[in-house]
Amino acid sequence: MRLTILGGGGFRVPLVHGALLTDRGEGRVTEVVLHDLDDRRLHAVSRVLGEQAAGIPDAPRVTVTTDLDEALRGADFVFSAIRVGGLEGRAADERIALAEGVLGQETVGAGGIAYGLRTVPVADDIARRVARLAPDAWVINFTNPAGLVTEAMSRHLGGRVIGICDSPVGLGRRIARVLGADPREAFVDYVGLNHLGWVRGLRVGGRDQLPRLLADPALLGSFEEGRLFGPDWLRSLGAIPNEYLHYYYFNRETVRAYQEAERTRGAFLRDQQARFYEAAGRPDVSALAAWDRTRAEREATYMAENRESAGAGEREEEDLSGGYEKVALALMRAIARDERTTLILNVRNDGTLSALDADAVVEVPCLVDSGGAHPLAAAPLPAHATGLVCAVKAVEREVLAAAESASRATAVKAFALHPLVDSVNVARRLADGYIAAHPGLAYLR
Repeated sequence: MRLTILGGGGFRVPLVHGALLTDRGEGRVTEVVLHDLDDRRLHAVSRVLGEQAAGIPDAPRVTVTTDLDEALRGADFVFSAIRVGGLEGRAADERIALAEGVLGQETVGAGGIAYGLRTVPVADDIARRVARLAPDAWVINFTNPAGLVTEAMSRHLGGRVIGICDSPVGLGRRIARVLGADPREAFVDYVGLNHLGWVRGLRVGGRDQLPRLLADPALLGSFEEGRLFGPDWLRSLGAIPNEYLHYYYFNRETVRAYQEAERTRGAFLRDQQARFYEAAGRPDVSALAAWDRTRAEREATYMAENRESAGAGEREEEDLSGGYEKVALALMRAIARDERTTLILNVRNDGTLSALDADAVVEVPCLVDSGGAHPLAAAPLPAHATGLVCAVKAVEREVLAAAESASRATAVKAFALHPLVDSVNVARRLADGYIAAHPGLAYLR
């Protein structure tokens, strides 16, 4: 089975490759094609993968190419893990937003809109090419903003594109752990959009264990989200929000923490990864060891400003091991081998959330089999969550409309309607600033 990874020179590709190396049996991936526009990054990541596979006789064969059509032909699965504009673009997104006093995070608020406006036209082109060159392939989208990009690609690929994220998996794992349950035996009732969802229940043996957690302030304060949001707020919500909702519920504090930070997250990752790619290109350096050191630092500093503003402390050791590659592998196995499983994924709504139309991409538990991902029925969200989901989905739709029409006015509308942008004048300045900073937004007129 052939797997093509778009953005194959990306830093997290070795996580996927490492997961593939543990897979056994029929229907496993035997060939990996890495596609990237940057030969240097491809070379560095190829070295890491080569060291990972040392001593494993049946490791998948890895090839690299900068030709997109060549990469797609013959693919059974396509992972889309691109970053349009690179980390320099992310750093600019953050800097421009913070100068206006609003959040510039890559998937939330102004930064997420700017990133989406750059990425959607590229994702559209990829989806059209997949439909033409590999019509039987399944596309698994890692590219952020994951829900928005998955929805853009679904307009060409329908249900054959599925978005994934490790945030809901990590949240469910932490809740199960603090309740003394096996995460593999727990059903996580999680509903929302990508980076905008809530755990409303955690069922083990058919019984919901979440009320026990919400009733115990000590237990609530013993894991990452409890420290981040505070037990009192979680009890008021009656649910455990995705960590990215900290940007909404504690927006002022988060913006201030980011403004006071020495560097934005994008600037930190840009500089950190530049050191990694330079080291990994040297023949006297172990590329795998350099990657391991860089990854450990990356995971330990994840959402550091949010944790600092909330006094949440350091991340726990169990939460430093990633997870999205495990979701990707489980998804591929379910489709390729008809190994039925339940995963939290980004898929078309198809009536799951009554407040949204059928084509809206939502993040919900899905039954996965050889026919793809099928969203499970979900109870309606409470009014406060429904309002936020509908508002953010409306913004995503404006981003899609702006990309399709090349309209600067529609892009301004997307910025202005976002709950974390508080002024139409700010929205206009954001749009002007982003268009001036990013060649990838020159299409907006």
